[in-house]
Amino acid sequence: DRRGLSGQGVPVGAFAAGNPQHFHAPDGSGYKLLIDVVIELNSLNPQTAARLLAPMRQWRRYEPTRQAAMAAELKRLLDQPKLSPDVYEVASKSLDG
Repeated sequence: DRRGLSGQGVPVGAFAAGNPQHFHAPDGSGYKLLIDVVIELNSLNPQTAARLLAPMRQWRRYEPTRQAAMAAELKRLLDQPKLSPDVYEVASKSLDG
């Protein structure tokens, strides 16, 4: 049941906000995890999905490798079909800066 995924927003949000060492892993795996959860939550709870993007809004503050990984994940998110207006707004404004 995909609705069980809506509960993932809290731990993933806590991970992104409270564990910067692993969220900002050089291989981009933390960003990918966050965007994967946002994609899943988009249709179930778009407001929570949009709020989870908060750590990605500051992508320009990081060094070039992390900037590229974060921007790529935001672009991957924006390429998703049927993106909610909430998620679209946060992701597109984050990229546009």
